[in-house]
Parts: sequence; structure tokens; C-alpha cells
Amino acid sequence: MKKILLSLLLISVVSVGFFAFKPKKQKRPNIVFIMSDDHAYQAISAYDKRLTQTPNIDRIANDGMLFSNACVTNSICAPSRAVILTGKHSHLNGKIDNYFPFDTTNITFPQILQQNGYQTAMFGKLHFGNNPKGFDEFQILPDQGDYYNPDFITKKEGKKKMTGYVTDLITNLTLNWLKNERDEKKPFFLAYLHKAPHREWLPAERHFKEFLKKKFPEPSTLFDNYEGRGRASKEQEMNLLTHMNWAGDSKITPENMDKLGIKESHAYDKRNYNATVGRMNPLQRKAWDDAYGKMNEEFIKKFPTMTEKEKMQWRYQRYMQDYLGSIASVDEGVGEVLDFLKKNNLEENTIVVYTSDQGFYLGEHGWFDKRFIFDESFKTPLLVKWPGVIKAGSKNTQMVQNLDFAQTFLEAAGIKSPSDMQGESLIPIFKGQGKNFRDAAYYHYYEYPSVHMVKRHYGIVTEKYKLVHFYYDIDEWELYDRVNDKSEMKNVYNDPKYAKVKAELHKKLAALRVKYKDSETLDKMYIAKYDELIKKGKIFR
Repeated sequence: MKKILLSLLLISVVSVGFFAFKPKKQKRPNIVFIMSDDHAYQAISAYDKRLTQTPNIDRIANDGMLFSNACVTNSICAPSRAVILTGKHSHLNGKIDNYFPFDTTNITFPQILQQNGYQTAMFGKLHFGNNPKGFDEFQILPDQGDYYNPDFITKKEGKKKMTGYVTDLITNLTLNWLKNERDEKKPFFLAYLHKAPHREWLPAERHFKEFLKKKFPEPSTLFDNYEGRGRASKEQEMNLLTHMNWAGDSKITPENMDKLGIKESHAYDKRNYNATVGRMNPLQRKAWDDAYGKMNEEFIKKFPTMTEKEKMQWRYQRYMQDYLGSIASVDEGVGEVLDFLKKNNLEENTIVVYTSDQGFYLGEHGWFDKRFIFDESFKTPLLVKWPGVIKAGSKNTQMVQNLDFAQTFLEAAGIKSPSDMQGESLIPIFKGQGKNFRDAAYYHYYEYPSVHMVKRHYGIVTEKYKLVHFYYDIDEWELYDRVNDKSEMKNVYNDPKYAKVKAELHKKLAALRVKYKDSETLDKMYIAKYDELIKKGKIFR
């Protein structure tokens, strides 16, 4: 009898102990979504150390995962943001370009997070819409915003002007919310969205003084002549020498342009320069004029004897000085936010994402801007850390897209995503289990004819190949071997060696068009609507 009682006592103790020390259910993670505008992956030292150093952004890669084939569905600002928010391709969410309005009946993932107990906030550049849905708090830039003394549209105070440099202001708003407005009882979704390094590039004073003295290595394709490629590459208006603005972009003052007999690249060239530096207060303007005045003086001496090649090289250096100088303050701000999370015991249960709304050309093929399906434009930086889930220092080469963010964040929050979202959750990849993830990405660009004159095109991209169809005013196909032709200099569409690959990609592309509900009928519909906008004079050309 004593043995039976002892056994029952032991069972009771073990049972009580088991239930008493049962692990707590893990809290839903916080999400900090950091996105810059036009930040090329080549300008992040975790990807490439030749141009600049970004030690704070690199921390996310060091503590998490770096994606080397992350890409967008449509490489242009507002449409990319619409894809991210809705988890739908442009042809379904309706925001195909920067002209078509965003369909506000779309349900966005921040709305769903908010409805399911998340506190939500957005600070910085949204680009479209003045009242983002699903946010408890927001302070956003109107349209593109300004680098110096920008206006902000706020949820609680209406429109207001802030004194300072835009990147620093966005960082300060973000940190203030984390320190003073965050509800510690709720998980949060925080969108920390930078204007930089969007054109026209105006670095902070502490950085333009430094970067004006720097010189950068030229890309090997700076003087590309597009031999063997189609009309799209040859007829674009993205060339550093012939299409970049002398005043607005290269910061040669309108007065010095007149003195040297330099004509405006576009009707808005001098106007943009005057508008951007015109927002500076007297102290800011003096510092700017002192530094850029010296650059102008040196240029005036050189210009009369410069060859076309030397002008191209000069413009490339000027471009990099301001573009990379603008990124320096972004990196500093990211460091401040990461430090706050660490110091306030938020790091362990917070997903931190760093990305851009698309890639950007940094002189490759002689270009600036984006829009094309070619890698510098199509690929975007993506670095994600999530302690306890993502192994530190890991790398991934799969075809992930901005289309995937919505479902990823919803799954992380334990929320079922709507059936009409078209992306795929990245969480299996985070956990090292995503072997059956998509093997091909679909891309479609629409904004033509318009600024930069990049022709309409759609295509399929795998880790090895890229098949593209340019349409509207032409009907041309191009095929690139991404493994053996990393700079995408050789169109092998008509090369017999690639006949089998070409046939397979055509089939896969047709299947993707069906899968994502895109079609020739939709192509024609959007062309017709766009032509109407052209007739009404609403397209900027």
C-alpha cells in the first residue's frame, strides 16, 4: 500500500511540475519595416564593398539573412509600394504606374494587422495617398517630399513644415514613436520609410562636405553601346551624359550653365535646382554654396577642354558623390533604430527588414534610374533579421519578391492572409525550409511613353535565365544568360544553343501570366486608358 501511495505521489508531483513549468506561448513578433527609395544593392557594402560602406545596414545581414536574388514586380516607385501593401501584382491592384490612382478599395496588410491587435505607425515616404489605411499614427511626405525643411502630412496635426534634413527628421519621428507613443502591451508594425536616395540627390551637410572629395570606381559597362540588343536599350532616355540634368542633378548652377553655354537636358532642369536648394534656410544655403561653389569653380575651368568621354566620367563621379552621400545618413539612422531596439530589450522578438522599393542604375550601361527588367533595376536589396528564427549570417539566392512581404508579415503575426494575395510567405526560407519556393519571378513594366522612355515589357526571370517581351510600339524578345553574362550584354534569343531554354521559358512565362491573372486583354486595356491620359495632357513627357 505504501508503494502504491508513493507512486501516486510521484505521478502527482511530476504532473504538477509539468503543467507548472510549461513554456509560455511565444509572443507575436514586432515588425520594423525599413525601406529606402531607389537604393541600389550595389550601394550596400554587405552586397558590394567597392563603392561605399554601410556598416549599420550590414548589421542586419550579419545578424540575419541576405537575399541576393530579391526582386520587384514593377520597377517604379508608387507601383512597387502598392504591390508591397496589397500583396498583389500591379495589374490587379490597379497602380500600374505613377499616373494611375491607387484603388483605395484594396485591403492592405497593415489594415489586417491593425484589426488583429497590432499597433501600427508609418513615418517617411509613402508616395501616394494622404491618408494611409491601417495606421494608428503616420507622418508622411507629400508625393516625393523634399530633402531640406520638408513638409509632412500628419494624422493628428494636418500638414506641417519641419526644419532640418529629411532623413534625420524621419529617423527622429520613428524613434520618438518607439520611445513615447508605443503601447508596450501590443505588438507593433512600424514602417520607417526614407526618401533618400531618390533623385535629385541632396546629402546632409555633414556628408556632402565629405563626399565631394571622394572618387569612385567606374562600372565596366559605363560606355556600353548596346550592340546586339534591341530598340528598348537603344532608345531609352537614362544616359548620364545626355539625359541627366546639369543643374538639378549635377548641381551646376543655372548661372554657370548660362556662362558655359550648357543647354538644359529637360525643361525642368534649372527649375528643379532652384526648387530644391530654395527650401534651405540661410545657414543651410551658405554651407551648400560654400561647398558646391568650389565644385562649380573647378568645373568652369575644366569644361571648355573636356572631351565627351571626360564629361561622361565627370558626371558619373558627381552622381556618385551625391547619391552615396545621401545614403550615408540613411545608414546612420538605421543604426540609431537598431541600437534603440537592442537597448530596450526589443531586439529578440522583433523582425527587422531592410529593403528598397526597387534597384537603381549606378552608371551601369551608362544609365541612371530604374524601370528595366535588367538586374540593376529589377533586383532590390533585402536583408532580414529575426533572432531565434533566422540563422545569423545566412544567405539566400531564391527568387523572392516584394510581392511576398504581405503574406510573410501576416503569417509571422499568426494571421491567415486573404485568398486573393498573390505572394508567398518567406517564413519557410527564414527557417531554412524553403526548398520548394518559386523557381521563377514575373515582371511587368507599364509607364511608356513617358519620362525616361523605357518601353513597356513583361518577362520571366529564373536564377539562370531571363526572357523579356518588349511591346506597344515594338514587338521584340530578348533572352539573357544570368550565369554566364552577369552584365546582361548579350541577347541570345536567336542563338541556336539556347533554343531549348527559350522554348521552356516561353511556356513558363505563359503559365505565369495565367497564374497571376495577367493577359494580353489587360495589356490592351491599360494601353487604351494610358492613351486617354496622354490625350488629356496628364502624362509627363
